[in-house]
Amino acid sequence: MTVAGFGSLLSERSARFTFPNLVNFRAGQIHGWRRVFAHTADVFFVRGIARPDTVRGAAPSLPYMCVPATRDSVAAFIGREHEFRFVAVQPADLEGRALGRKAVVCAANTDADYKAMRCPPQEWERRWGVHGIQAVWGRGDVLPCRAYLRHCVLAAASLGPEAEHSFLHATYLADRRTTIAQHLARDPTIMEEQPPPALAERYNG
Repeated sequence: MTVAGFGSLLSERSARFTFPNLVNFRAGQIHGWRRVFAHTADVFFVRGIARPDTVRGAAPSLPYMCVPATRDSVAAFIGREHEFRFVAVQPADLEGRALGRKAVVCAANTDADYKAMRCPPQEWERRWGVHGIQAVWGRGDVLPCRAYLRHCVLAAASLGPEAEHSFLHATYLADRRTTIAQHLARDPTIMEEQPPPALAERYNG
């Protein structure tokens, strides 16, 4: 299985927490999609890095890295990206050449489809209701989780200037107008946001 990642999967170190046996971790491109921090993620509440008082718990809903994974990692991947739709896409290398095999990308979902396909009422309550979350998708009131955003920026930068520029200037807030570069310019303290000690290895680029 090849996975096209676009958030924390930009970091090979972070990717290996889910895909310990991954091979051929490399940079690539996915055309016709864009990354938007437009939904909330329960994992940020579980890990204690969401800020519900300011609705800062968003993760990007879309790509850049190709992470080939073993079949044994499929269940872990679905568990990690529980709220997303999984879509087959055609990745390309940095020169735009098709890689020859399709990859799976995590795409934006709707609450209705998510509940119908993967999150029945009891599961919704366990994952979301316990944190007071009534809606996951289709939100315009969320901002990126600060520690997670810092991690993604550092991870993109580690892949080189092209990946860094793409993440900063072609990733948007929930308003779909404000870029991450503009968001960071307004609040540069985000890049000083340290993850908790338990996440220091996973969320440090």
